Amino acid sequence: MRCRAVCRLIRAALHLLEGVLTVSLVYPFCGEERRSALKQRWSLRLLHQLGIDLKVRGAAGQGGLVVANHISFIDILAINAALPATFVAKDDIRRWPLIGWLCRHSGTLFLERGSRSAAQKARAHLTGYLQAGHRVAFFPEGTTTRGDRVLPFHSALFQSAIDSGVDVQPVSLRYEGAQSKRSEIPAYVDDITLLRCLWSIVSVERTRVHVNMLPAIASREVDRRHLSSHAHRAIARHLGHSSGG
Repeated sequence: MRCRAVCRLIRAALHLLEGVLTVSLVYPFCGEERRSALKQRWSLRLLHQLGIDLKVRGAAGQGGLVVANHISFIDILAINAALPATFVAKDDIRRWPLIGWLCRHSGTLFLERGSRSAAQKARAHLTGYLQAGHRVAFFPEGTTTRGDRVLPFHSALFQSAIDSGVDVQPVSLRYEGAQSKRSEIPAYVDDITLLRCLWSIVSVERTRVHVNMLPAIASREVDRRHLSSHAHRAIARHLGHSSGG
């Protein structure tokens, strides 16, 4: 088991380095469609190298605002492998080794904590991306859970969907281990470190992540709180949790 885990980490590290080279040497000469295809393929390969199988259900449009429940840093790989997007991420991810560099140079929009002006700036950037036809994704819970519930959604960034006139694409995420039982191993919660969480993931035989794309929600003639609440209910119900958002 330990040997398998170490081998997975080595392959994953090499793949991260490949990603750095791709972003440095290939991205500058690619159009948006080619970049999305490269991001999707790279994310899918990294999932496999970590011992994670991907199961996708449903279909999404070309653009739109993607919102999902949040369990792990693996969520970003899972969504990008299913429907590549520009992500809104917390500012502290900038400082993560390698991953932070990749995020900074592959179009991630960073959101500073506790700053109203930064949130407004991020929303303006989101609106511009969406109006240009790009797909943008974020996690409106604002933090991670063990996957046993869906926390209330923060509604501020939903305004960007209204301002740009695009639909909201709800996505539910669920991790499973042996015998298709819900797994909390990928959960990046409490005081667990990034490396400890990663080690737990690569140490089990296999993990499966389910990415379920639910029916899109129109943003016309609604306010952001209604839009946020509708998306929350859709995801919570699909996962079999009660909805209080």
